[in-house]
Amino acid sequence: MIKRKLKSVIESYLFSGKSILLLGPRQVGKTTLLKEIAESNNLEVLWFNGDNVDDRTILNNINSLKAKNLFPPGSFIIIDEAQRLENAGLSLKIIHDSCEKIQLIATGSSSFELTDKIIEPMTGRKWSFRLFPLSLEELIEHTNFLDVTRTLETRMLYGSYPEVINNPSNEKLILRELISDYLYKDVFALKDVRKPEFLERLIKALAFQIGNQVSTREIANLIQLDKETVERYIYLLEEAFIIFRLNSFSRNLRNELKRSKKIYFYDVGIRNAVINQFNPLEIRNDVGALWENLMITERMKAIEYGQHYRNLYFWRTSRQQEIDYIEEYDGQLHAYEFKWNPNKMSKLPLAFKKAYPESTFETITKDNFYEFIRI
Repeated sequence: MIKRKLKSVIESYLFSGKSILLLGPRQVGKTTLLKEIAESNNLEVLWFNGDNVDDRTILNNINSLKAKNLFPPGSFIIIDEAQRLENAGLSLKIIHDSCEKIQLIATGSSSFELTDKIIEPMTGRKWSFRLFPLSLEELIEHTNFLDVTRTLETRMLYGSYPEVINNPSNEKLILRELISDYLYKDVFALKDVRKPEFLERLIKALAFQIGNQVSTREIANLIQLDKETVERYIYLLEEAFIIFRLNSFSRNLRNELKRSKKIYFYDVGIRNAVINQFNPLEIRNDVGALWENLMITERMKAIEYGQHYRNLYFWRTSRQQEIDYIEEYDGQLHAYEFKWNPNKMSKLPLAFKKAYPESTFETITKDNFYEFIRI
């Protein structure tokens, strides 16, 4: 069992008077994490699954009196895949408001559906957390730094979903099953997806553009779909925890690009599976983009699990000067470039240095990544 960084964080919020909402894609380990929390804290779980018809019937028709009878004081309640409930937000609200000294935890794999059904009714009543695929730091703590360093290329090819990590000889098959079940079935089933074949084309187009600025107009022309639908589908992919966007940083210079965006995948293994590309790094032309994607997602995991609050950007000007990644916190800018080859170090663009003289700068390579992925 690989210990998850989020375990101790969630445990610190148990029985604090609020419900807990655990978000993340399917197969990322949400259920396993909650089982481990229950076992290590000697908690007897009342477990419901939104995919189960009988469980949905119980929770969809719940009222205050029924909730009190079902969940006496001290109950530890888990509702898995809560977005599958017809009246999820109302049901959770009734349980939370009616039952004393309980701990209610709901999980969800689609933020889009959760926003409609849960988040608004539970305003002021919940703590929200996100669980990602396994982090390099979690793997280091489970094994050691040397082993993880030796398998960096494997992580850049196959990502770090728990099942992928635990079945090292079947990565391709597992990833293809993941995108078939989770991506092509769950995401395509969302109510706003009227043209699933175009969404599939969009995902592949985005997979080829990680680390680059993305123009929705250009992608719309490429896949022969209108710009508004492309933007809506990108939003759905974000809400389904498949991709995320970085906005461009702009404050002082006239030629800074203000509305540009970059798109990355939460897991590079999913990205490679989408385009069916698992060739070794030495014969690939996207190694730099894979390293950049991997490091940014690892940093996001550290920020999320450490409960840090930071604004994340990239920077580019119309004169093609750029910085891969910027964090803004405590009134200061911290700039980073990502280079897989440690012999190819970068310099901070002079225009950025002059405009933001108090900023820091560092190049992250496979030789010094460890401090970057742990905060």
